[in-house]
Amino acid sequence: MLWRAFTEETPGPKWSGLFAEYWPHYQRWWLKEGESARPTYAESRRALTEHMPEIVPLWEELCELAGGGDHAARFLSFYCPPPYLAGCSQAIWTGKEPVIVRNYDYNPDAFDSLVLRTSWQGRSVLGTSDGLFGMVDGMNDAGLAISLTFGGRRVVGEGFGVPLILRYVLQTCETAEQAGAALARIPTHMSYNVTVLDKKRQYLTAMMAPDRKTVITHAAVATNHQENVEWVSHARFTATVERERFLLQRLTLHRDPQDKFISAFLKPPLYSTAFNAGFGTLYTAVYRPRLQQMELRWPGSVWSLPMTGFEEGSRMIRVPGAA
Repeated sequence: MLWRAFTEETPGPKWSGLFAEYWPHYQRWWLKEGESARPTYAESRRALTEHMPEIVPLWEELCELAGGGDHAARFLSFYCPPPYLAGCSQAIWTGKEPVIVRNYDYNPDAFDSLVLRTSWQGRSVLGTSDGLFGMVDGMNDAGLAISLTFGGRRVVGEGFGVPLILRYVLQTCETAEQAGAALARIPTHMSYNVTVLDKKRQYLTAMMAPDRKTVITHAAVATNHQENVEWVSHARFTATVERERFLLQRLTLHRDPQDKFISAFLKPPLYSTAFNAGFGTLYTAVYRPRLQQMELRWPGSVWSLPMTGFEEGSRMIRVPGAA
């Protein structure tokens, strides 16, 4: 798997070139249930304007760079996309220099493998891209870090794909409290757990769902279920309860040092080898929001990506089962 890191202060030719590269694959995915299964342009725009008005000008700018097409604009709204599942574990180490650590378990052939550093709308944001507008984890220059895990429920409803919600939070929020308020009001199309940490060491986890009110918790750990396991076969396959218990023990009973805690994400039971089933661990991300530092880790490899002094580059990572 080829990982790449790009920086572009404002939307421009780099982003446009990346969109042209990725769009054929994303368009096939977006249309897999038929065009009529996706909201219209008017419905997508109306939803964005109602729930995330601050980033509508940014969405419009990206749509133009994407060629101005109807399908691309609807896709970039992330409104009611096709359902998708992931694994993932995330936790906050609450020691002297708190960090968010997360594993992203997903299909390597349906993943951007792209780090973007942007300063769109005057806000510097750094993180792991999804759909070239959304993010599955990231941080901003206000010292706010964020990460998501799938919530382990099959319910699909009207709302946004959660990667765009993460982008919105990073574009518009500076504190965990502000992020929690946004996560509580924006509708999501599937169930997700979103964990945030700010530079003042405040943190929370929002348990979002399309069919019930978001629950804001002080949980420092999130895997692939919410308050209770509801999708039993998925829970067994992904070992969500076992991973949650393991992380809680690391944070409470044992109080691992930071380095040891991070290293645990690169080993079972947190590190998944289910690559052929589309749930292998593609990377471990480490965010130190107060220090404005991001790291990507794999067994035997670390890629440091600071907010200030960010350098573009690439890494070839061997992933079993990747095309």
